[in-house]
Amino acid sequence: MRFLSRLFGKRLPAGVLALCVLCPLFPQDNAAEQAPDGGVPGEDPPLFTAEGITVTASLETTQQMKVLTKEDVARHSAGDLATLLQETLNAGVTRYGGYGNQAGINLRGFDSARVAFLIDGVPQNSPVSGDFDLSALDLASVEKIEVIYGGSDTKYNVSGAFGGVINVVTVKKPPPGFRLSGSASNTSALPGAYRTHEGKTGSPRWEDLADTQNVSLSAGYGAEAYSWSAALFANRAQNHFLYTDPYRFTRRKERNEVYDSGLSASFVRELPGYAKLLASGDAHVAERSIPLSGYASAAREQRDVSAKQSVMLDMPRAFRGDLSAEASLSHSWAATDFDTKGASSCHVLHSVSAIQRWDWYALDALALKLGGDYRFVTLDSTDMGARGRHDGGAYITAECRLTQTLLIIPSVKAVFGGTSGSAAAVPKLGAVWNVSDAVTLKNNYFRGFKLPDFEDLYWKGGGMSGNPDLKPEDGWGADFGGSYRYKAFSVDGTVFAQRTADSIHWSNTGRGWRPENVGEAAFFGCDAAVRLPLAAAALSLSYQYLRSYLLSYGYTWASERRIPYMPAHTVGGSVEIPWNAGSRAAKGSALVSAHYESLRYADPRNLSKLPPYFLLTVTLNQNLGEHWTAFAAAHNALNASYESFDGYPMPGITLTVGARMNFAGLKQQAEKA
Repeated sequence: MRFLSRLFGKRLPAGVLALCVLCPLFPQDNAAEQAPDGGVPGEDPPLFTAEGITVTASLETTQQMKVLTKEDVARHSAGDLATLLQETLNAGVTRYGGYGNQAGINLRGFDSARVAFLIDGVPQNSPVSGDFDLSALDLASVEKIEVIYGGSDTKYNVSGAFGGVINVVTVKKPPPGFRLSGSASNTSALPGAYRTHEGKTGSPRWEDLADTQNVSLSAGYGAEAYSWSAALFANRAQNHFLYTDPYRFTRRKERNEVYDSGLSASFVRELPGYAKLLASGDAHVAERSIPLSGYASAAREQRDVSAKQSVMLDMPRAFRGDLSAEASLSHSWAATDFDTKGASSCHVLHSVSAIQRWDWYALDALALKLGGDYRFVTLDSTDMGARGRHDGGAYITAECRLTQTLLIIPSVKAVFGGTSGSAAAVPKLGAVWNVSDAVTLKNNYFRGFKLPDFEDLYWKGGGMSGNPDLKPEDGWGADFGGSYRYKAFSVDGTVFAQRTADSIHWSNTGRGWRPENVGEAAFFGCDAAVRLPLAAAALSLSYQYLRSYLLSYGYTWASERRIPYMPAHTVGGSVEIPWNAGSRAAKGSALVSAHYESLRYADPRNLSKLPPYFLLTVTLNQNLGEHWTAFAAAHNALNASYESFDGYPMPGITLTVGARMNFAGLKQQAEKA
């Protein structure tokens, strides 16, 4: 809930505190399903990946998995990770406004607190609120994004992944020579006359044409023995946009400014036996004005500062040819300072994590994966006190190839942690059957398990009180999917079902708000996607149906109560038209993508309704020679008026224009000249 929605500056309906949800579709564009190493399903990957991040990748994955490449990220020109995943994968997004405001990604009906976020294989979800700050990630530093749908994955074996796993790969060995890249952009909001909070008519504010600016710069050097890279970015977002309030007046969003910047660096040292030593770190600082409500002009100030450091040893051949391993040690620090009615509310978090993964290719038809993770967290908070916690787990996974085309993957992880020393076994069973070169079938059964967050356990103040007696959230699920591929044509489909128990809900007990393990819900759904190659374009269409049942607060199956913020129907589509494909210097493309969500409810009783909405995005990319690219993107091109979260209007049409540069292999180019 991200510090209880920024210290009560936002409304907190019980349904949102219960299960905030939206759901994704299959990806579009070039985000075709791939093997864990980024290759094509059915093809054997190398023993270790080029990124040096996951030496324990399966030959095939039994789960629904989508991969976005660096090129996918660049050509969509999205402002943050939430926008990128919505426009490329049709992921559900719940957000409170423009850039830098609270935003969450939802997979298969579960919000960000129940989706595991990883950076380079290391879990990033906050132990305080359970979610992840999507705006703290610099998209220019992203090399690849892996999205794994469903609970209890066997690729990273992390806990708390009810809806799925999102792994962002940032560390990669640069190509030989020196590399320099960067981008600069400006985003304009549509000016116009509006009604002020004093009841007067305000003239168009033309400065809104320069509402948001982004600058990023990165450099790297690759050599045979070592490589390094460094990047920095900065954003200035005024978030001044026009919207329509409940009384049908046109208003202008104010007091919602966000200024943030960050830097990162990584170093890769080649070791004997194809091993690598990777060290990386980053820092982020943000100053935000948080409105007291979606329509208010008053705001509270917030400062976020965070830093992470990580060291990883990647050994594709550990002591013997059939054994590989990786080990990582990381530390993160985050400080959040709220200005609450003239008083300061501070929260300082330290976290140390250690991860060990081993792969033993025992036989041609059998591989064993085992490992574990451990985390120690300390929190010093004015609202939660001084707290600490140990958690982690150990797992073992077997990849059994029964026949040349049939792979079975059983797995179990023992999880421990929490204030009461909770422990549980989290099993999973998956199968993939390559019926033919074109047809693949997949099946999974899994358990989900998540420890309560610090907010739920210890919060005090503002009429809200945590509950130290909370039990972990629990659930079971299954899915079955298939795909057909012929050259550039593909069809994918999946049906899934999941049920959760002991989900943590905040509700008003008459003496204030308090969380309890009263949440029970069921989800049933199916999704499908088709990609059609056209004469001079590529067309992608996707659809998801999601049926949900809220089985809490005395509701039963017959009550037909839907989970808040969960649309029954989500439709997406895109068409990309390239030109001058034969000339790299003149290459360009036009990309049109659409996203539709049907009626959603904003409360458990399903009385407050949010109308359906349709978003259209148009993006143009044009190479200007070998090293420069100009781009323009019209987000919400039809200027739709909608709310992603009840009471918080979203921006209308915005226009982003900018340029990217990319100079790679400069040393080799100079030597050839």
